[in-house]
Amino acid sequence: MSNWTTFATEAPDLARAVEARLEAHKHHVLATLRRDGSPRVSGTEVEIYDGSLLLGSMVGARKVQDLQRDPRYSLHSNPGHHSMDGGDAKITGRAQEILGERKRRIVDHWIVDRSPSEPAEAEVPAEAEAFELDLEEVVLTTVEGEHLNIDLWRPGNGVTRFTR
Repeated sequence: MSNWTTFATEAPDLARAVEARLEAHKHHVLATLRRDGSPRVSGTEVEIYDGSLLLGSMVGARKVQDLQRDPRYSLHSNPGHHSMDGGDAKITGRAQEILGERKRRIVDHWIVDRSPSEPAEAEVPAEAEAFELDLEEVVLTTVEGEHLNIDLWRPGNGVTRFTR
C-alpha cells in the first residue's frame, strides 16, 4: 500500500494536479461496497494532512460500515461545473481505519483548523470516524485541444500517459 507521501515522491507533478482537483471543490464522490457486494456512492470530503489522504465521517455512517467490512474504495473528484479545467481525478485503493491517539490528533485538527468562513454547524463532532486512504491507482484525465490525456500512476511504476 502507498500513502500520499509515496505518491507525491514518485509522481510529484501528477500529485500536485490531483491535489488541486481535490482542493478545487469541497465535496467528492466515494464508492464503497455494500454487504451484498453492490456499489454504494456517497458524497464525502477528503483532506491531505501529514502525508496522508484522509477521509472523515460521522460515526455509524453507511460508508463507514462498508469500509470497516471491506476496505476497497474509489474516490472521484468533483470535476466542476461544465468544465474539465484541471482534469478529472480518480483514486482507488484500500481504506485503513485510524484509531487511538492518531485519530484523536486528526479529529482535533479537523475541529481546530475549520475555516472561519464555515458556519459553526460545520464543525466536526468530537466523535468522528477517520480513515487513511491508501493509494493503489491514481488517474487524472485532462483535455488538451482535440486530445484526451489519461495519466495513470501505480506504486513503483511511475506515470504512464495514454493519449486519445
